[in-house]
Amino acid sequence: MTLVTMMTAHYQDILNDNFWLPFTPNKDFRNDPKLFVRAEGDYYYDPDGRAILDGVSGLFASALGHGRKELAEAVHRQMLTLDFTASFYRGHPGAFAAAKALSALLPPGLDRIFFVGSGSEAVDTALKIALAYHRAKGRGGRNIFVSRERAYHGVNFGGVSLSGLPNNRRNFDGVGPRVVHMRHTWLAENRYSRGQPGHGDFLADDLLRLITLHGAENIAACVVEPIAGSTGVLVPPVGYLERLRQICDRHDILLIMDEVICGFGRTGRAFASQSFNIRPDIITLAKAITNGALPMGAVAVSRDIHDSIINAGGEREIEFFHGYTWSAHPVACAAALATLAIYQEENVFAAADALSGHFLQRLFALQGQPLVTDIRGYGLLGGIDLAPATNAGQRGYEVQKKLFDAGLHLKSTGDALIIAPILVTGPERIDRLFEILTRVLSTIKP
Repeated sequence: MTLVTMMTAHYQDILNDNFWLPFTPNKDFRNDPKLFVRAEGDYYYDPDGRAILDGVSGLFASALGHGRKELAEAVHRQMLTLDFTASFYRGHPGAFAAAKALSALLPPGLDRIFFVGSGSEAVDTALKIALAYHRAKGRGGRNIFVSRERAYHGVNFGGVSLSGLPNNRRNFDGVGPRVVHMRHTWLAENRYSRGQPGHGDFLADDLLRLITLHGAENIAACVVEPIAGSTGVLVPPVGYLERLRQICDRHDILLIMDEVICGFGRTGRAFASQSFNIRPDIITLAKAITNGALPMGAVAVSRDIHDSIINAGGEREIEFFHGYTWSAHPVACAAALATLAIYQEENVFAAADALSGHFLQRLFALQGQPLVTDIRGYGLLGGIDLAPATNAGQRGYEVQKKLFDAGLHLKSTGDALIIAPILVTGPERIDRLFEILTRVLSTIKP
């Protein structure tokens, strides 16, 4: 009996055919199941009680580590106080408190908050806000969005339209908003750049090409991740984001930054836009807003955009026909308030910034591994490109499975490994992460 057969038999009381796993080769999973049954601190635990180091903060969400009692207690209190009310025509104190607490972390002036249930919902909401803003300004013809190749902006139809990842869009193309794409920012001459690469700011001029082709009067917004995360951590070249901001200002195009992955300390500041000193018009965020404890997302909007939309509505009219049943869910707001309080009380963002140097040193020490073809990193976020196998993506998938078996949980996208350690971890856990990763990579021939 093989190890896989033994594991499958051992897990028969857990597995069934009813659950359809997202973003997973389901047939392979059932042949070789990988399960978590418990989490605490930096670790997940499988059904056999084996500890697996969390090297990607859940999925960029559990920045404070797992099993935080403060969050569980806050959620429990809220469940017994006001478990649910929709925010249509009604409000509740937690929503106003969460919006105020979040605004204190955001860039000045981006303090009008629309709550949603996920990062995907945040992106689609931001697109609608951009359209509504231009319409309120008498510019209803602005309905084109500019995105980038290799972009990931969630999986709702708006985000899929923005997507620059072929597998995410090819089966769902042509049903969302009109989107045109700039080039991504990966350049061969920037391989193994630690922090921001020195070359590539000229790629921002792709936006000028698209303005010339389509007309600024038809473009609503440019949507970018400050660091393109899910594609493999593409850090923006020096000057690139600044040029995008300048071009958007010159042509009255909104700049939307998707900080679902980068937000809440991942770059050493509350938001990556602050790390890069760029002020967007709209920020989308989610994941670590509740430390992953409950689904929640938000859109932070400038006062000018918010007020333009609100003031365009008539007396007692709904100004913005959009929202979700779960928008500002009371229990999610309680989790967000508790999470935001921990960020402040424990000075988490500064601690993450201080740990970044050690993390990046260990990350770039992998240069020279035969399987590694490029490394990128900023803050506590790293990407490693692996030499592909026969089929694209096969190498990355197999490596992340081997890492799990060795006691490390990482994310792979295609043939890129993505590392995003828990922000409140320590140097010894960073060392443990790279010890496992180095050992596994050393056993695989390119």
